[in-house]
Amino acid sequence: MMNESAAIRSPLSTAEFAAIGDGHIAYVKPILSEELNALFPQAPELEPGLRLFALLGADGSPIVVADTREALVESAREHELVTVSIH
Repeated sequence: MMNESAAIRSPLSTAEFAAIGDGHIAYVKPILSEELNALFPQAPELEPGLRLFALLGADGSPIVVADTREALVESAREHELVTVSIH
């Protein structure tokens, strides 16, 4: 029999979930050049079809973009961020 102290906590809110790992975790997301300006409005227009990689903060905020995953992982390491891939 379950008592009140064993009640299950409700799922995290979007804000609470985004705050987990803030400043510690970054996501590597493969993108196409057509998606670049949506994440990085200041970036120059590139020819379509180029495969790029975006480094995003735990809250989804863009940090940096590169043409190789390795370059992003190294950049994250330099900033003491743990990287996680998303697809």
